Amino acid sequence: MEDIAWLERFQLGDKTAFNQLVLHYRSSVITTCYRFLLNQQDAEDISQDVFVAVYQSLSSFRGDSKLSTWIYRITVTKCLDEIKRRHRKKRISSLGKLLHIDIFSDWISGGTMPDTALHENERLREVEIVLNTLPENQRIAFTLSKIDGFSPREISEIMNISVLAVDSLVYRAKKKTTQELLSLLKNNQ
Repeated sequence: MEDIAWLERFQLGDKTAFNQLVLHYRSSVITTCYRFLLNQQDAEDISQDVFVAVYQSLSSFRGDSKLSTWIYRITVTKCLDEIKRRHRKKRISSLGKLLHIDIFSDWISGGTMPDTALHENERLREVEIVLNTLPENQRIAFTLSKIDGFSPREISEIMNISVLAVDSLVYRAKKKTTQELLSLLKNNQ
């Protein structure tokens, strides 16, 4: 209900409506950005870009989806653009837990092997290579599902695909990543 009121007030020229919208969604947008970028400063910077994009296109928002879904779609797009632009290295120590591979979690944190900065950086590079083998749509669906905790229905709205397609993307991403990480573990032990 607030979304409709903000839209109506904004479209009538009330700029405070946009400020209220930002205050309402700011935390969620920053959290989503952080989960993609894994850096608080980057997340805050990209969240500003998200709200600039929202502001610039809010007057043309058609209402085909909920306002929150539209904002999250912009957020995901901005995060992916940032990842591509910077070719960022990602920290992924929680990946083992997400994939239910406890041995991987122990290995990446250095529990079963001597932990040196060189070995840790090498492991992170290897895991990043595995994650980068996922098609973009699988990586997005996997991140939204397993990290951000969105339901398949919410993901389908954000990605503008069917719920069945979301389930398939998440399943394939998890299966491929698990196989690659287990193979990587066997080769490094």
